[in-house]
Amino acid sequence: MITDIQAHLLIVEDDDLFRDTLRDYLSARGYQVSTARDATIMDPIINRETIDLLILDVMLPGEDGLSIAKRLRANKFVAPILILSALNEEVDRVVGLEIGADDYLSKPTSLREVLARVRALLRRMHMQSGTDKLEPIPPSYCFGDFVLNLASYQFLHQNQQIHLSKSEFELLRVFVENPNQVLNRDKLSTLLKGREYNRQNRSIDVKVRRLRTKMEEDPAEPAYIRTVHSVGYMFCPEGAKTKDKKTEHDELSELVIEKLKTN
Repeated sequence: MITDIQAHLLIVEDDDLFRDTLRDYLSARGYQVSTARDATIMDPIINRETIDLLILDVMLPGEDGLSIAKRLRANKFVAPILILSALNEEVDRVVGLEIGADDYLSKPTSLREVLARVRALLRRMHMQSGTDKLEPIPPSYCFGDFVLNLASYQFLHQNQQIHLSKSEFELLRVFVENPNQVLNRDKLSTLLKGREYNRQNRSIDVKVRRLRTKMEEDPAEPAYIRTVHSVGYMFCPEGAKTKDKKTEHDELSELVIEKLKTN
């Protein structure tokens, strides 16, 4: 069975910038993505490839998206179809769904919304195939311009790979799986299953410094992997958006330190 991370998507969109941006965004999240700007380019791809989901714009040169969807369904094309349209007219939404589209999004829309619809449609397809349950899919974690892809074991920044050692990758994985939580060294050791932690040489601190060098704009003032003084570290996926805000964890840390000083 095809899992989300293996799925082959086809984007049919004549806006070059939006098509290429969406292709790069979905590719960075582990999908195989093909593109076409119109029906004449799309048809050979569908004839020679197995397409698991079609993302189809309505306003295309030549044959429009609604006509394409209707023709494909008549020709027994069974993959889910996600319609994109800048028209935002209820009648177009209804017609699109009636002729065989599985979902409809009005443009402009966010890349995250498209991703959410893609995942939902693929999940529905798996369930309708009669499989009792989905195969487990290694997730991709997205924060800022970064993607940590557990399936491909890659760390990407703006679709460019950043080399991490195995231990650095595993430590970053622990952080992204436990966001906005203060993690002391003992907790990190437990989450890493003791494989990379040595209290004597403070190896976790060394790896945190290396990660900051590779992913922080200013490693001396980190936005993502922050130090909670005298307590541990906290991963903040919002990055610079919350960099200047005092968190509850910061306040708790200050209270703990102040209490220790007075005792």
